[in-house]
Amino acid sequence: MKVNEARSREPLTRERVVEAALRVMDEEGLEAVSMRRVAREVGVEAMSLYHHVEDKEDLLDGICEHVMAGFEFPDPVEDWAENCRRGARAWRRLLQSHPAVMRLFAEQRGPVRTVDSMRPMEFALRLLRGAGLSDRDTAQAFHAFGGYIQGFVMMELGSIAGGSDEAHLKAHADLVSALPEEFEALVAVSPYFAECDADEQFEFGLDLLIRGLEAKAARNA
Repeated sequence: MKVNEARSREPLTRERVVEAALRVMDEEGLEAVSMRRVAREVGVEAMSLYHHVEDKEDLLDGICEHVMAGFEFPDPVEDWAENCRRGARAWRRLLQSHPAVMRLFAEQRGPVRTVDSMRPMEFALRLLRGAGLSDRDTAQAFHAFGGYIQGFVMMELGSIAGGSDEAHLKAHADLVSALPEEFEALVAVSPYFAECDADEQFEFGLDLLIRGLEAKAARNA
């Protein structure tokens, strides 16, 4: 029995439709997500989807909510900074699993409508408030951490330093070695770009954010 034939025999629900759309997005890209393509994925006619989602925009909103609801909350420890690191790592893993969803997050979409999809935000806000920040600073810290993590995942998926294959690194080294003296800093730092390990780089930036947040909270106190 074909996969789509087996799926067509399952009861059609909003959750099933959204999961199918997420599967298409992860495997084929955001541009591939259409009512017709998702209908084919679940083995029904496109019109059947409209009993469960209003339109494509509603479907995309559902993807965002489904991804958020899939956040795996890390086990808490006594150390606040370590809890912050664990939360950031969990969010990075989630975005790595569904990289195309970052484009949806970046757009102004409809309000989140499910409680499950709001829990990760509540988790993050409580964690940041726990550092001793004011509510206003908590909101700003939330955006700073979220922007860093999302930007980092976009950068690492595009390859840190623009490429890591041997041919690219050699071409880059040859170019840098021929630069005039005014590029002193670039010449000095350039060899280390080739050593960029994604996990190490993520932890480096994360540590800077956490230290800055701790310093901010200490000044407020």
